Amino acid sequence: MNWPEPVIGRSVPGIQDARLLRGEGRYVDDIDEAGALHAVVLRSTEAHGVVTRFDATAVLAGGEARLVLGPDDIAERLDPLPTSWRLPGQAALHVDPQARIVRYVGQPIGLVVADSRAVAEDLAERVAIDVDPLPAVVGIDAALAVDAPLVHQDTGSNVAGTIHFGDPADELEEIFRTAPHVVERRLSVQRVSHSPLEPRGLLAEWIGHTRRLTVWSSTQSPHVVRRELAAALRLRADEVRVVAPDIGGSFGSKVTLYVDEALVCLAAMVLGGRVKWIEDRTENLTATYQGRGQQARGRLALDGDGTFLAVHADIVGDLGAFAIQAGSGPFQVTGLALEGPYRFERAGSTVTGVFTNVVPTGAYRGYGMQEASWIRERLVTEAARERGLDPVQLRLRNMIGPGEMPYTTRTGLTYDSGDYPAALRRAAAIGADRRQASTPTLRRGVAVTASVEITGFAPSALLEAFGIDWSGWESARLRVNHDGTVTVFSGVVGIGQGIDTALAQIAADRLGVPLDWITVELGDTATSPYSDLTSQASRSLTLAGGALMKAAEKMRERMLLLAAGYLGADPADVSMDGDVFRAAGRDTTIAWREVASRGWKGWGRPDPDRIRLEESVDFDPPALTYSYSAHGAAVAVDLETGRTSVEDYWTVNDSGVLVNPLIAAGQITGGVAQGLGIALLEEVVHDPATGRPLTAAYGDYVLPSVGDVPPVTIEDRVTPSEIIPGGFKGLGEGGAIPPPATVADAVADAVPEIGERLTDTPLSPFRVWSALAAAKTDCG
Repeated sequence: MNWPEPVIGRSVPGIQDARLLRGEGRYVDDIDEAGALHAVVLRSTEAHGVVTRFDATAVLAGGEARLVLGPDDIAERLDPLPTSWRLPGQAALHVDPQARIVRYVGQPIGLVVADSRAVAEDLAERVAIDVDPLPAVVGIDAALAVDAPLVHQDTGSNVAGTIHFGDPADELEEIFRTAPHVVERRLSVQRVSHSPLEPRGLLAEWIGHTRRLTVWSSTQSPHVVRRELAAALRLRADEVRVVAPDIGGSFGSKVTLYVDEALVCLAAMVLGGRVKWIEDRTENLTATYQGRGQQARGRLALDGDGTFLAVHADIVGDLGAFAIQAGSGPFQVTGLALEGPYRFERAGSTVTGVFTNVVPTGAYRGYGMQEASWIRERLVTEAARERGLDPVQLRLRNMIGPGEMPYTTRTGLTYDSGDYPAALRRAAAIGADRRQASTPTLRRGVAVTASVEITGFAPSALLEAFGIDWSGWESARLRVNHDGTVTVFSGVVGIGQGIDTALAQIAADRLGVPLDWITVELGDTATSPYSDLTSQASRSLTLAGGALMKAAEKMRERMLLLAAGYLGADPADVSMDGDVFRAAGRDTTIAWREVASRGWKGWGRPDPDRIRLEESVDFDPPALTYSYSAHGAAVAVDLETGRTSVEDYWTVNDSGVLVNPLIAAGQITGGVAQGLGIALLEEVVHDPATGRPLTAAYGDYVLPSVGDVPPVTIEDRVTPSEIIPGGFKGLGEGGAIPPPATVADAVADAVPEIGERLTDTPLSPFRVWSALAAAKTDCG
């Protein structure tokens, strides 16, 4: 049987690009708000304290407020929000929506609803709120200090819980005690803001006589929001519908239900109508959950030949005021992913989560893996510097080879396939060609690093084993309509990553029909297959695409059988020519559209029990998949100002079969830009005494601009996955993982005198200048 030319592997423009570029996107704020009231969230201005007064009497007496919800109303009507990924023995298992005790600046205390946003904002300022301050705990060190104030009084400690991965601690300690060479550093990664183009927002509508809550939300997890709303609002699951329209980015900030979002839905139920809330940029920077925020004591042991003996990290993560949905998950991933692409005789990590009086942290692009890369790659480069070894050769000496695959790490990750050394050698070769000369005041350096990306975050059995309260499987439902067009339904969500285009390409490729015949429907719990994790953890294409491959192949066989029946031919003799089925040796043909029409009429079907031209496949893969890459950076360090400029950047990636190389390149480039921001610029800062945010606007929180991101050279290698239909692996986070370590290693190459001091991100001009000054002082 012959089939049309492949569509998988083509660099076609995104199917939504033209519409979005014309300004025809339909985001939450674009939805018809006729009859909608507008909400403003009342937030704490104290990092820690007891709410002693919440008085909206004057506001309600004025007649302009449609509703005011305070702590007592919330406690009575809204149940706690669940968490999903916890530490063993973790305290504070839920997020408490009522705020009689506030634990961070920006925590929701109440809600005001009025006819317009402007009126609601004016009324919000008139609600009388008194908070008796309590001592605030800001930062990991403060939380762990002796006699530190407790964030949660009933826990007895600011430590939420601890877990150990890998080899036993005593075995690790023995290796570090006897190893010929040990490198130890205290390495930290700052808190960062997700800063999506579109902040959070939702429009909630409650129709009382049908008991139906419909929520249009800028979320990347509609089914999770539906489940958590139903639980919090004491509704049945089938009384809640969540729709995610166009979404202007997320990077992990929109994977769960927030308390303020639940309050808006509660307001809609109380009022029996529509209530809208759109987060402003200050709220997004100060009250939306943040990413990163981690400290580690990392150690690497080597023998006399430079062979890695052991690696270990004591990792402490800043959970903020609550361990939210993902909670400690990013910190646990750091511990699991610590080994990266190298082999060790022993490896392990100890992960601890602590509570502090600042906004909670959660999922952020590449979570845990960027931090693991930072610890591991800095230790390796420092070992090379201290031993006088070439850092590339040291990496290659200890790198897992293709003949060792599949390879299980000491922490239990089983890498599936790939040639890690080949990617690193190619990245190093590119770097050798791009090295530039230094000047008396401008030092230049080049570095390459290696990384492994956990992708296709799935098997449900694995999630169960780790006690993570999610499912990992994905579904695809495919329908050939009566006119021959095709509709694909998936539980994953489009957040700007082009998943709708990739799924359309898979369907077109497997069915053999034109791409413009395909429509992809996402993000509506009323029509989309169930999905807990949806589009996060580099899994949407891997799992939804794998499910769709199976569904489309089943549908292709059904269409082929229908066509063969009409043509009176053996299916093996039937082929597609354009959109027409032909049988070898016969003049009769039948168009795809006619086969579809006959199928829906029930004519000529070979199976009397199958009529509808629909196929649905649930796919729960047997294991995780792993992409990998080698990144390189060329930097220039101004010795007078400490400013680091990234002059060149390149990547060599293997993400399995690429459905759309154009979209893949965009994902990698965007990830690199985000990683460079964390490496050099971005940092959430809170006042250490009061906990008040000091980066509440983009004048203080600096994002990378065009001048901070050089053109990124991307080379792709392809090692198909053997466990995913189609051979796909994920790549959505891979670009963001290595840049901080890569840039820091390049700075160390440029100015080796400060290599041992490059332990904290971002490498801001002040931080680098301070390291230069300290090195100069040490040298006399």
